Amino acid sequence: MPLSVRRCLTFATGLVECLCFAGVVFGWASLVFVLKEDHYFSSLCVNATGLNGTQTLDCSAQDEQFSLIFTIASFMNNFLTLPNGFLFDRFGTTVTRLYGIFLYTTGTLMVAFSSSALAYLLFPALSFLAVGGILFLMTNMQVGNLFGSRRSTIITLYNGAFDSSSALFLIIKLLHESGVSLRAAFLFLSACSVVHILRTFFLLPRNLIPYPLPDRYTYGVSCGKSEAASTEVATNGQAHPAAEETPLTKNAPVKQEKTFRECLLSRFFIWHLVWLSVMQLRHYLFIGTLNPMLLRLTEGEASLVSQYTNAFAITQLCGVLCAPWNGLIMDRHKSKPQAAGESGQEADLRASVLSLFLTALQCVLFSLCASTPYLPLQYLTFVLQVLNRSFLYGGNAAFISVAFPSCHFGKMYGLVMALSAVFSLLQYPCFALVKGALGGDPLYVNVGLTLLSLLAFIHPFFVYLHCRNLASERARSKASS
Repeated sequence: MPLSVRRCLTFATGLVECLCFAGVVFGWASLVFVLKEDHYFSSLCVNATGLNGTQTLDCSAQDEQFSLIFTIASFMNNFLTLPNGFLFDRFGTTVTRLYGIFLYTTGTLMVAFSSSALAYLLFPALSFLAVGGILFLMTNMQVGNLFGSRRSTIITLYNGAFDSSSALFLIIKLLHESGVSLRAAFLFLSACSVVHILRTFFLLPRNLIPYPLPDRYTYGVSCGKSEAASTEVATNGQAHPAAEETPLTKNAPVKQEKTFRECLLSRFFIWHLVWLSVMQLRHYLFIGTLNPMLLRLTEGEASLVSQYTNAFAITQLCGVLCAPWNGLIMDRHKSKPQAAGESGQEADLRASVLSLFLTALQCVLFSLCASTPYLPLQYLTFVLQVLNRSFLYGGNAAFISVAFPSCHFGKMYGLVMALSAVFSLLQYPCFALVKGALGGDPLYVNVGLTLLSLLAFIHPFFVYLHCRNLASERARSKASS
């Protein structure tokens, strides 16, 4: 197979994989609707007396269980990215993907064989789906290395596809309404693991895709004999260790690369962690509490809840369309000549400032709309949410790939996701606070989260100051010489 064709197939199949499978857990609101119809945790609903003395059914305990399932799954999705990052850096693509496929298949089978009597299977099942899905994304992001100047665009595109894959649960919801059982739908997803395995061996390298690419780099199982390259890169992407173990960064001489500890203690890492954590918490709480929020705004009218749930899930499909704009913002400088004395990494960092700022601005606007208890406004909330989420995760991966040495990409990406996952655990006490002391009114929690989101603006401001200081040093150096 010609190398150009193989690269295009790798890119296209990776996009389909991320779009259809990787981030399904974030379509949780659609699946909750199905699970409620199938009476999962229905025993937790109790009769209660309304304000006018009428009998009503109080299902707040059921909602709390569903929220807890999503909280644990979203935590595991991020927290286990740290050991998974070490696994990816150490053992390469094939081992990491086989592990992810095993987890994903186990998760789909557990959902398939769950029932209202075995509802607690959802706790491990959703976590397996989340961790398996993030491994699909992690092993696909390196495909951007095959396309040079469009690297950030492809990384953000894959992250956008990851966001859009949450619409899969909408499809399952619509199929369920047409008579297709939850078991049949998830058994089909389990069977798709065969496709993931074939792609792992035929369209991806055994180890890592280096960047920059060596000349005549080849990968994947081939029936013919691969051509030898001066860098000793052979079939399956195996190269001299120094070339193979550089998955995702730019031209930095080995001697000048920072150690993992130096990266960890840098201000870039600290402010990037704050940037991701505060916005991610806002998104997780919104997704995890969407169903009870809609029940409250629609006063329990099931048809309206279904309508808005469908609208939310449909907007998630647009993530794959929104994310590349962020990549284009970050890659926009690569078609222009660099300033005299400016390094490639400095140019990448300078280009990232606008991306980081726009992402923070989108989050504040999204949070303001989500905090407003006006039902029709939620359509705009859904649009801003998917736009911001696609910018957030694509920008996160792209920034790490340019700000830190490539040999630490898996570890840095995993650590940022893991630490932000610990912060995201605050979503459950926030939900409990709304359901308890605040009597179901989330206004004060929403206002607090909106104010917290303002901290995200510190990161782009710091990166801007860093780039300005570097430019000033170059100017002084040039003047003195």
